[in-house]
Amino acid sequence: MFKYIIKRILIAIPVLLGITVIDFFLMSLAGNPLQMLQGARISQEAVEVKRIALGLDQPVYIQYFMWLKQLIHGNLGVSMKNYQPVAAMIKTYIGPTLLLMGTSLIVSMIIAIPAGIYSAVKQYSPGDYTVVTLSFLGTSVPGFFLALILIYLFTIKLGILPSSGMTTLGSKSGVWDVIKHMIMPVIVLASSMAGNNIRYIRSSMLEILDKEYLRTAKAKGIGSFKVINKHGLRNALLPVITVFGMEIPMLFGGAIIIEQVFSWPGLGLMTMSAIINRDYPVIMGVCLISALVVLAANLLTDILYAVADPTIQYK
Repeated sequence: MFKYIIKRILIAIPVLLGITVIDFFLMSLAGNPLQMLQGARISQEAVEVKRIALGLDQPVYIQYFMWLKQLIHGNLGVSMKNYQPVAAMIKTYIGPTLLLMGTSLIVSMIIAIPAGIYSAVKQYSPGDYTVVTLSFLGTSVPGFFLALILIYLFTIKLGILPSSGMTTLGSKSGVWDVIKHMIMPVIVLASSMAGNNIRYIRSSMLEILDKEYLRTAKAKGIGSFKVINKHGLRNALLPVITVFGMEIPMLFGGAIIIEQVFSWPGLGLMTMSAIINRDYPVIMGVCLISALVVLAANLLTDILYAVADPTIQYK
């Protein structure tokens, strides 16, 4: 396993470089970021001096190698908007994003796994139809639309949950205050993931429940709880692990919109601000982090395969 992990990391390096090349060249097509500075108060000469200072007068490939050289030395550049180091900005904003993502992923698993198992065991029952209908509803409702509905119900009408930020301004923030601010964003992110995962878990469990070894286990008098959760669930985990591995990058991208709606102080809010202001160093830093998350999720998925099924061996 250790050799396989090292091999995957070495393979990931050129993949990561390829992603940064594509991101950088696509970003360069959006236009010059200094166009945002032009106006009545700023002369064209001042803009030109700034362009030369930032190296934007160089060809695109030269700009990329300048950025890559800084990256090798652990420097992600400086924001063109607030002149802060990009690494420091990401370090500040990544904590709330990881908190929101991790909580949403855990909540979706807590919902999806029992619901998917129940739906498979009670196939074609009223409970099965109810679970499947709710799963389709959770998948089909757009996240931003569900977010607006929750804000209208729990903030405007009932006034019991805050609709923006991570803590209440002007008050001493605590754990309960953060939890109250997290409830609606977590519901939005977790409902979409849970709705999608329930169907995968149900399908995987239905396939496993028809296997002969489970019928043999039942014939031996083993309780149904052990048959389903010990023998059946573990063998049904491989496709489920694949789905959850795919959810992590999707969750990272989906959090950008949800953080914008709820004004959650994470990478999503920072990314939207950087896109609006064409803050290229910040955008490249976020793209790099996103690529690392995708590669790490794929590696984690492969490791969990071996944990779920000891017969799987990597070379």
